[in-house]
Amino acid sequence: MIVTARLPRRRARLCLGVAAAALLCCGALTILLGRGMVPASGSAQPSPKGIKSNEDRVAYLQAWGWQVSGEPIVTQELLIPEELDESYQDYLALQSAQGFDLEKCAGKRVKRYTYEITNYPTGETGVQANLLIRKNTVVGGEIMSSQPGGFLHGLAMP
Repeated sequence: MIVTARLPRRRARLCLGVAAAALLCCGALTILLGRGMVPASGSAQPSPKGIKSNEDRVAYLQAWGWQVSGEPIVTQELLIPEELDESYQDYLALQSAQGFDLEKCAGKRVKRYTYEITNYPTGETGVQANLLIRKNTVVGGEIMSSQPGGFLHGLAMP
C-alpha cells in the first residue's frame, strides 16, 4: 500500500523544521547520557571520571540518589594489595557488578572518602557511603551500615 500526499511548500518546510529540531534534541540527550550528566534517577549511571573536589564527590553520590553530609567524615589513603586473594572475591564481585574493575588498581594507592548518608530509605542512621578514587576517577564504592549486623551493597539506591 502506498500513500502519497501533496503538501504546500510552507507546510513541508515546517515539517522538516520540526523533524530537524527533534533530531537535535535526541542528539543532545545522547551526548549528555554518554557523559553521565543526566541524573541516575533512571537506569543511567553517573560518570565516574572528573571527580576532582569534594563538591564533585558529593554531586556523584547525589546522582545515585543519596543525600550525604557536606564533608567526608573520614578520608584515608589505601594501598590496594598486589595480590588480591580469595578473601577479596566478594568485594571484587560487588565492585564488578557496578562496572568498576578494582583489580586494575592492584598494587596502587587510592583515596577512600567516607560520607554519612542522611536519606537511607529505611530511615536507619549510621549508614555510610564510601568512594574509592584514583587519579580523579571513581574506581569503587559502596553503601554500608556501621551498626552491628549491618549491611554492604553497591551505590545504587535499594
